[in-house]
Amino acid sequence: GETPKLLIYKDTNRGSGVSDLTQPGAVSSALGRSVTISCRVSRAVYNDGSDDILAWYQQKEGETPKLLIYWANRRASGIPGRFTGSGSGTDFTLTISGVQAEDAAVYYCQSYHWLNSQTVFTQ
Repeated sequence: GETPKLLIYKDTNRGSGVSDLTQPGAVSSALGRSVTISCRVSRAVYNDGSDDILAWYQQKEGETPKLLIYWANRRASGIPGRFTGSGSGTDFTLTISGVQAEDAAVYYCQSYHWLNSQTVFTQ
């Protein structure tokens, strides 16, 4: 099932707030198939006027997290085209098309909620 995570952030204009964030506990896929990982927040992420500020990271066992997607849908340098980010506002997805064995990992979405907020990794 889905496990809610609590994202705590500071909002300099409106005081402190909390936003529930939900990601699936685990997903599975056969090699070569497509898989979608969801990320939902209860309050919209910060938008700089043209882009939603949300990132996706991949962490393999024993390694530090690696940036896959930034600004919700832009692939970081060197990331294969099979990784695609989409969504806006409160609902985002990471799609892996043509899953390969090396894609087995923990995937994090990182949301940003205000100019002076603290950003928090959420699993």
